[in-house]
Amino acid sequence: MYARLSTYQGSPVPPEGDLAARSEVIVKLVETLPGFRGAYYLVDRATGKATSLTLWENEEAMVGSEDRAAEVRDESSQREGQRVVSVEHFEVAFSRLAP
Repeated sequence: MYARLSTYQGSPVPPEGDLAARSEVIVKLVETLPGFRGAYYLVDRATGKATSLTLWENEEAMVGSEDRAAEVRDESSQREGQRVVSVEHFEVAFSRLAP
């Protein structure tokens, strides 16, 4: 499995409010791409820093999704008042979620 880690910086996010609805809309734009395995969106509300992690079946799927992911990343960050700080790629060496 492979992962794309994108980091964003924006304004602080109000402590109240559900961020899931906006995130779900963004995930729907990439979840139909071949090899998509999952996504996480992490936010530090106090600083406005956010990180998205998308998981891909293999390196080819991750590379093949790059153009669409860049479009979604740019559109969503502009809409949310964020800037893209970095985009990194990793091989997932280990993962475990509690049952």
